[in-house]
Amino acid sequence: MKLGLTGGIACGKSTVSAMLLARGAKLVDADQVAREVVLPGEPALLAIASEFGQAVLNADGTMNRAEVGRLVFGNPERLSKLELILHPAIRKRMWDRIEAYELEDPNQLIVADIPLLFETGQDAMYDAVMVVYVPQRIQLERLMQRNQLTEEQASQRVALQLDIDEKKRRATYVIDNSGSLAETEQQVERFWREQGLP
Repeated sequence: MKLGLTGGIACGKSTVSAMLLARGAKLVDADQVAREVVLPGEPALLAIASEFGQAVLNADGTMNRAEVGRLVFGNPERLSKLELILHPAIRKRMWDRIEAYELEDPNQLIVADIPLLFETGQDAMYDAVMVVYVPQRIQLERLMQRNQLTEEQASQRVALQLDIDEKKRRATYVIDNSGSLAETEQQVERFWREQGLP
């Protein structure tokens, strides 16, 4: 089964993906792939430099993230151009990896960890979607604590994503991560058994 894993910022997605990995699932992480496709020599990085100029490259050929951020921040047109380069490159690499895992063992669980799964319309590409959920109040508290943010800053970041209750409503499976780690582990174990996974 190809499982899309998502949730809101600071909801504990990484915790749940680690629990699934520990049970034998294969993981394809969108954030990790996003970093890979902009490594020196990668076509996506060459396209970004071509679109935005050589200032987006550091002396060692790596991407100058601060400069790219400065160029696209508050500029929807530039952000859209950046996404048109990055998103197809990330998706292709993720699906190459997913297909390789499927060839290895068609019966294993393949987890695609994608923070903006619903926002980018990728939910239909997976057999099922698991949402790691915490109520928004807890989400804000955890984000403020984790990233040392004010409530206003945390709220702004949460607002950039689809509402967590809407994600929960659209999920095939929900892992409620608002309790203890042991309670989250029990839910993951129940999901694993229900799928008949070894």
